[in-house]
Amino acid sequence: MPVTIDKDACIGCGACVGVCPVGALSMDGDGKSACDEGTCIDCGSCVGTCPVSAISQ
Repeated sequence: MPVTIDKDACIGCGACVGVCPVGALSMDGDGKSACDEGTCIDCGSCVGTCPVSAISQ
């Protein structure tokens, strides 16, 4: 199951995008993180990187 991003908590820093080993994360039109569910391998790299805990598994 792909990660879940709390768009209200996301501050748009992009830290998660840089650590995703498969490129499943990007920034959406609102400047918030978005996950491509078909690409996400649920590795959790982004979860520990998010400074505001906006991403969960």
